[in-house]
Amino acid sequence: MEKTYNPELIEQKYRDLWETGDLFSSKTNSSSENAFSIVLPPPNVTGSLHMGHAFQHTIMDVFTRYNRSKGNQTLWQPGTDHAGIATQMVVERQLGLENISRHDLGRDKFTEKVWDWKSQSGGTITSQMRRLGASVDWERERFTMDESLSKAVKKVFIDLYNEGLIYRGKRLVNWDPVLLTAVSDLEVISKEENGFLWHIKYQVADSEEILIVATTRPETMLGDSAVAVHPEDERYQHLVGKFINLPLSDRKIPIIADDYVDMEFGTGCVKITPAHDFNDYEIGQRHKLEIINVLTDNASINLNAPTKYQGLDRFEARKAIVNDLEKQNLIEKIDPHTLMVPRGDRTNSIIEPYMTDQWFVKVKPLAEPAIDAVKNGSIRFVPENWEKTYFNWMENIEDWCISRQIWWGHRIPAWYDKEGNYYVADSIEEAQEQAGKNVELTQDEDVLDTWFSSALWPFSTLGWPEATPEMSRFYPTSVLVTGFDIIFFWVARMIMFGLKFANDVPFKDIYITGLIKDGNGQKMSKSKGNVLDPIDLIDGISLEALLEKRTQGMMQPKLAEKIQKQTKKEFPDGIPSFGTDAIRFTFTALASFGRDIKFDLKRVEGYRNFCNKLWNASRFVLMNLDSKSINFDAELSSQDKWILSRLQQVKTEVEKHLADYRLDLMSQTLYEFVWHDYCDWYLEISKPLLENEKTKQGCEATLLKVLSETLVLLHPIIPFITEEIFEQSQKLQSNSTGKLISQPFPEPNKDLLNTEAEAEIDWLKEFILGIRKIRGEMNISPGKPLPCFVKSYSSKDQSYIDNNKAMLFALAKLDTVDLLSQDEEEPESAIALVGEMKILIPLAGLIDKGAERDRLNKEIEKLSKLKSQFAAKLNNEKFINGAPEAVVNNEKDKLASTENALKDLNQQLVKISKL
Repeated sequence: MEKTYNPELIEQKYRDLWETGDLFSSKTNSSSENAFSIVLPPPNVTGSLHMGHAFQHTIMDVFTRYNRSKGNQTLWQPGTDHAGIATQMVVERQLGLENISRHDLGRDKFTEKVWDWKSQSGGTITSQMRRLGASVDWERERFTMDESLSKAVKKVFIDLYNEGLIYRGKRLVNWDPVLLTAVSDLEVISKEENGFLWHIKYQVADSEEILIVATTRPETMLGDSAVAVHPEDERYQHLVGKFINLPLSDRKIPIIADDYVDMEFGTGCVKITPAHDFNDYEIGQRHKLEIINVLTDNASINLNAPTKYQGLDRFEARKAIVNDLEKQNLIEKIDPHTLMVPRGDRTNSIIEPYMTDQWFVKVKPLAEPAIDAVKNGSIRFVPENWEKTYFNWMENIEDWCISRQIWWGHRIPAWYDKEGNYYVADSIEEAQEQAGKNVELTQDEDVLDTWFSSALWPFSTLGWPEATPEMSRFYPTSVLVTGFDIIFFWVARMIMFGLKFANDVPFKDIYITGLIKDGNGQKMSKSKGNVLDPIDLIDGISLEALLEKRTQGMMQPKLAEKIQKQTKKEFPDGIPSFGTDAIRFTFTALASFGRDIKFDLKRVEGYRNFCNKLWNASRFVLMNLDSKSINFDAELSSQDKWILSRLQQVKTEVEKHLADYRLDLMSQTLYEFVWHDYCDWYLEISKPLLENEKTKQGCEATLLKVLSETLVLLHPIIPFITEEIFEQSQKLQSNSTGKLISQPFPEPNKDLLNTEAEAEIDWLKEFILGIRKIRGEMNISPGKPLPCFVKSYSSKDQSYIDNNKAMLFALAKLDTVDLLSQDEEEPESAIALVGEMKILIPLAGLIDKGAERDRLNKEIEKLSKLKSQFAAKLNNEKFINGAPEAVVNNEKDKLASTENALKDLNQQLVKISKL
């Protein structure tokens, strides 16, 4: 083995070897009784992987590699999503640089441009996945607009339409006036913003009475259909059924009573605009109100409004309307007001509830069996608490708007004649048969919502609607790994469509992961300047390159400057190269059931250190073994039996944590076993064992056996370094062949569990740690041989001492261990306890009492000054109230640490003084 662990060389080597060896193929173990399958949530084809992707891909890869090593036929299904709006926007921006619009090109040429872009950029994600070690079956890679998947999409649409579950109708949708399309709720981000509340006077018709109605959107009053009051509001009961004169218009609208109105809010009078508010639309349906749309698709005022305002942009119209209301003394007052403003996640434009013709799915008949599937246990959420979120959404589900007014995507299979009649069919030829041979037909311009095709992903990727061998083998899939933000948009729809069309649930378990945030618990975003690229963590990146990356394309100089300052402070030397395995170990260690997951580079550094320790430990083992002398039937010492017993416990714990989806606990178990039990203790213990002819062969066999099996246990988490060490270790095992990725997962061997050996080595560790503590407290050199006396010992203690004298001499650096009877006088000693047994280290001649006392007093004086400084800072109200909470807490931690150190030093001073 190379002296130094170099992840870059190792990773490239095994990425190539695994793929060329077809070791990720789902055909592997095809004769196995059991199958494991998992789908990759398809990322946007034109995007790149962010930290959330890398986190979830690592989790999926752990389960995939584990099941493969368990002998199960395993499929991790890869692929990408066409991401209609996102991809179209990218290509439109590129054309915009040449002053070309998609309309200049026309639909066919524009979609050709998008396919060209897809072929150029589509490899970015697969390249990044390979860097992360994702062991997907690349031969089965799919794209949501592949011919076979498009065929499935068309069949689902037509079948649902023929059953009356898809219909075309005019309803309110989220409308992006920049993209000129309906968008899903997931593409709408509502944020609190500052605005105003205009209190407008509405005069009751044929009366002097005035109603005050408050609104945050005065321009929509042009489409008002009523004013509503609560039916129990005594102030207005006499007005219900009467009419008011709508300001700035020549219309009269009714005063209605509805329970929706909050009597306590404002004046208790609410304007109802069914065409421009989702709640108002529901009220309008209940009271059969007129639906008056006053906006165009680009959010200008249309011909349904008074002539004066027609053609004005919505916000220009707002100014004109407010100005006219003020002139007519119809504004009671204007209050500053904070409100939730819905904006498009891609355009940042304010989203309008907009009445338009769209295609919809009647979802409730599909939702009922999907709800039952979770209630009856066919599908399990992990953690279980996410069931409540699922039920809440599904039990209040509304019809799903599935049409989008863009060009990139699955085109809706419907054709129109000149009268507006439509014919849903698989092709224009079939539509022509429905309409009549001589009827001129035009295909619907709209495409389907991206979530429609991705809802079929678990079975369309397996060849459905054909009855393929893959469908019978890998459907339902075993588990879905995804985030909580798309439970409704994707997970629920996959369940509904899977039950409807594949006649079974799409997956048995749904593992919902938390959201990766930065070390301060902040969401990672470009505007915050705290985004981390997983590839930059693998390869490292200079400060200059990181600054350029984080501020590239920023139009706001002040924001760019703020992000630069923040980045320089956080990464003054850039980000070092950690390698893939360290990143993967960090992700698994963070994979708890928490909703938010803080990602701290200190953790990555720690797991990079773990990889170094594993590498160095493996080098030690392989350099100290001779393949000719390894005898796996050799007699074992109690030390060998101890580490083998611990290994069996670790195997059991690892399998349990995997079954429970607790990768964080699995990682912790393996980390502690490798770092502490194997490296810190057994490797040290092995040195005297290897020097003794009686124990040498047993130790050699144990070193190699434990290392080999530990590598298999670690492989799903850190596949690259474990594969390289395994390859090196095979040179010592003539009967061992193949790659680590193909090795069977080690089963616990109950015969190797040994409580007696564990008790003995636990005793030995306590003894050695007691000696080391005395050395530390008394400032005695770690290498100085010490005499040792033992008193108050039991017969068990005596047998342990006899068995482990060589260990005590070697690891505790003792030159004698003498037993004292109860009546023998103890020398002046430092004492440590192991149970009731006393370990005595006589200090005469070992330390200079005066010099040690002077040293301790100087250290106490130094720490006392520091304690005063920290206390003064924390007693300063200006600091407490003005500094960030994290800074204040840091000072509190420093004070507590200093106080603990002072306490320890004073205790040592007392001990020294008593000598």
